[in-house]
Formats: sequence, C-alpha cells, structure tokens
Amino acid sequence: MIRIKNFTSNGLAVNSYLLFDETLECVIVDPGCYEPAEQREVIRFIEENKLKLVKNILTHCHIDHILGNDFIEKTFSLLPEYHKASEPFILSAREIGGSFGYQMNTIPTATNFLQEGTPVLFGNSSLDVLETPGHADGSVCFYAPEEGFVITGDVLFKDTIGRTDLPSGNFDLLMSSIREKLFTLPDETVVYPGHGPETTIGFEKANNPFIR
Repeated sequence: MIRIKNFTSNGLAVNSYLLFDETLECVIVDPGCYEPAEQREVIRFIEENKLKLVKNILTHCHIDHILGNDFIEKTFSLLPEYHKASEPFILSAREIGGSFGYQMNTIPTATNFLQEGTPVLFGNSSLDVLETPGHADGSVCFYAPEEGFVITGDVLFKDTIGRTDLPSGNFDLLMSSIREKLFTLPDETVVYPGHGPETTIGFEKANNPFIR
C-alpha cells in the first residue's frame, strides 16, 4: 500500500510527493526542493522513516518542478525520469531558471524515459503513466489504481486547470487529456496536483468551471 508525503517547495509553491510502501522503497515526484532547508526536510523524512529512494520521476519539466534534480542526483545518485517530449525544457532550464532568480549549475538529464503503457515500479507498488499533454509537451500523470489516487502535475487542480499560454501549451489538447485520461477514472479518485490542495475526480467533474 502506497503512502504519500507532500513537501511544498520553492517560491512557486510546488507540491513534491514522496511515495513509499511497506518495503520502504520510495520515489520522489517533481522535486522542487531548491533551498537548503527544503532539501534537509526531504533528507530528514527519508532518514527518520528508514526509506530508500530509488527513483526521481517528473510529471513535466517546467523549471519549478525540477529545481531539486541536482540535489537528488548528488545526494542519492539518481537521475530524473521524464517523458522524451519534455527534453526541450531540460535543455533550456539554466536560462529559464536564471530568469526566475534560480542558479542551476548542473542540469541532470534522463537516461530512462517515461511512457504510457510502461508502469513505474518500486517496492511492491506500481504507478500507471498517463500521457496528458496540453499544459506542456511531455506532461504525464501517475495513477495508482489500487490506492485510488492520481498525481496530476500541472494538468488539473482543485477548481482550475493548467496554464496553456506557455511554450507548447494547447488548450484543446489539455481539455482532451483531462476528459479522456483523467475524467475516465473513478469519481472517488483523489487528485494530488502540482500546486494547491488535493481534490477528487468527481468533485472536478461536477464543479470545475473550466470543464463543462
């Protein structure tokens, strides 16, 4: 059974999730931990719970979601895993980070790419990869059918949706991703977004003003 710890990190308030099960293996999703205090919080939780971090997986590669990649590589010897279509964001990360005031000396790149149909495995657990472009090329969501939750990155939030005015954003494509990949999940599925509070698929179907 997967358990979830949320860390809210950096000036853009990214939700980074640490997922772990009874084997004590864990994965981190979207490590936004940039400041030393944020990084110490992650290390402390892992050490106090005797966890073993085995994967760093990204919903997409916008700068706020990858600020901790260098820290994760240096501390745990793990390269990030993301969808191949996200590579342009990695290649421009130093320039984009600098425009937000973030100094990025090293930009770790993937040797393993995520794709729909190939689950993310750790411990006794599995996450389905759902390809959900529209907010950004290469956006994916991570769905745990047994536990009944989905991590949506910046695709779907409580009462709103991801921006589509950034490079590779596409409103119609985002709507298709939400309707065809997320709104086909059970209504009780808990949504853990990239920013803000959790919600459920059923609540968003009934109340999200952007999706009618």
